[in-house]
Amino acid sequence: MTTQVIVLNGGSSSGKTGIARCLQAVLPDPWPVLGVDTLIETMPASLQSSDTGLLVTPDGGVSVGPEFRALEAAWRAGVAAMVRAGARVVVDEVFLGGAASQQRWREALAGLDVLWVGVRCESAVAAGRELARGDRVVGMAAEQAEPVHRGVVYDMEVVTTHTEALVCARAIAERVG
Repeated sequence: MTTQVIVLNGGSSSGKTGIARCLQAVLPDPWPVLGVDTLIETMPASLQSSDTGLLVTPDGGVSVGPEFRALEAAWRAGVAAMVRAGARVVVDEVFLGGAASQQRWREALAGLDVLWVGVRCESAVAAGRELARGDRVVGMAAEQAEPVHRGVVYDMEVVTTHTEALVCARAIAERVG
C-alpha cells in the first residue's frame, strides 16, 4: 500500500512545521499540511483560553478541556475523511497525551496507510527556537520535549537538534517511496 498520511509528532519548536513544508517541496504529489495549530487557529477565541477549551499556563503547560476534545475528535475525523476521499496529508501534531493521543489518531485513521514519524529535538535547542520565534509561551518547548513521545510507537524518528528540516524531509520522503 502507498503511504496516505504522514503524522509528525513532536514538542513545540521541535521542527515539525519546517519538515512539513520541506515535505511539500520534495514529495511529487500535493500533500496538504494540517496541524493542531490549524485547529486552534480556527477555534472561537472563547475556547483558546479556557478550562473547557485550551489553556496554556504561564510556564508553558497546556491543558485541554471537554469542548476542545470534542472539536479535536471531529477534526481528526475530518482529516481522515479527506484522506479517504483521495488526499494525501501531512499531520503536524503534538501528542500531549503521549500514547493515548496516538491511539485517538490510530482510531481515526484506521484502515489507512500511515507513516508515524517522531520529531525530536534537544530541549535546550527547542527552547532557543521558541524564544526566537516569539509566538509561543516560554517554557512550552521544554515542557513538551519528552512527554509527547512517551509510549508512542514510530515507524521512524528524526532528530532536528543539528539536522536541517530539508535533510529530515528527504529521509521521510524516502520511506514514503
